[in-house]
Amino acid sequence: MLIRPEKSQDIPAIFELNVESFGSPAEATLVDALRTNGALTLSLAAQLDAQIVGHIAFSPVTVMDERGDVTMGIGLAPMCVRKHRQRMGIGGQLVHEGLARLRADGHRFCVVLGHPSYYPRLAFVSAEQHQMRWKRPGHEAGFMVQPLRPRGLDQVRGVVRYRPEFDAV
Repeated sequence: MLIRPEKSQDIPAIFELNVESFGSPAEATLVDALRTNGALTLSLAAQLDAQIVGHIAFSPVTVMDERGDVTMGIGLAPMCVRKHRQRMGIGGQLVHEGLARLRADGHRFCVVLGHPSYYPRLAFVSAEQHQMRWKRPGHEAGFMVQPLRPRGLDQVRGVVRYRPEFDAV
């Protein structure tokens, strides 16, 4: 399997994969909107036997503290794997490769809203323990963070906001 940056010819397959994985076009449309607006910090495709079997997207987030100071970070969303290829480690490989590239680019931290039993296996921890919360309450168990460099979460606390494109999801 090859994990690589998306190519323009991958876009229809990535759209279809997101629709298949999530059961609606919402996440696929989100990825397209982020791409159109130049807000995909990183978009990786997992390719196996000339077929796109997985996709992961990362985009900017902001964290605003009680004083109004803003810190920039990265959000992981969405991530998907073809149904017949799930539970084979493809998702984990996409996450690890994406985080390694973001780390190499100097990003401080990455947040994710995801399955509370899955992402801790990939070194994500509760955002609450770092005094961070998503702007939409009620998702505390699944809202997690991972520092991407030493002290990457120092002085970072407050309300996390994803790009405006996420408001439509």
